[in-house]
Amino acid sequence: MPKTVAATRDRERNAARSREVILDAAERLFAEYGYEETSLSEVGRAAGLSRATPGYFFGSKAELHRAVLERCFQEVRQAVRVGRERALASGEAPEVILAGAVSDYFDFVAARPHFVKLIQREALSERRTLDGLPLSLATGQEMISALTQELGLEDEDPAEVAQMVFSLIALTWFPHIQGSTLGQAIGLEPAAPDFLARRKKHVTDLFLGWLAARRSGAGSR
Repeated sequence: MPKTVAATRDRERNAARSREVILDAAERLFAEYGYEETSLSEVGRAAGLSRATPGYFFGSKAELHRAVLERCFQEVRQAVRVGRERALASGEAPEVILAGAVSDYFDFVAARPHFVKLIQREALSERRTLDGLPLSLATGQEMISALTQELGLEDEDPAEVAQMVFSLIALTWFPHIQGSTLGQAIGLEPAAPDFLARRKKHVTDLFLGWLAARRSGAGSR
């Protein structure tokens, strides 16, 4: 391989690595300290790069913030697609598929606490980054489409499935947002070893009841 080609590929690999390291550092800082309190120079330092490097790759803090959110939603979208393929290939009953979907989403959120904090900060701020983020809307629609197909709800009112997805997100995220405040106030301890398993079971039972009600209603029509 000519040296010039090898050098070009090395630069491309190094650039890709640097970009990911910057996104990792920015995601953590934006989540922990917020958009306003995070600077590009702090992101560069946290990434182990020069202070000017984030600006070189992303141009501005706003564009870096947008790129962080885009990557988060892309991860959600990929997880939805993988889950749908696995569910449809399994041939399992809708009840089993729904229980698996709830468990998978709990695990996904638990593994990405920064994502939850980022969206929470976005909701409480005056910025409207998500409004201009087509991928966030596409991800939500893909979640609705995936669960509709996996659970055989094609004849169901799409608004009802959307309500179910919204409830799944709310019930999954809330312990990460208010677990140490309202959760503890009612005697729950999110840090307890058995909390996640018990929470999964509780939420799964709720949704299985919802699914049974929808299927019963469909049968009576």
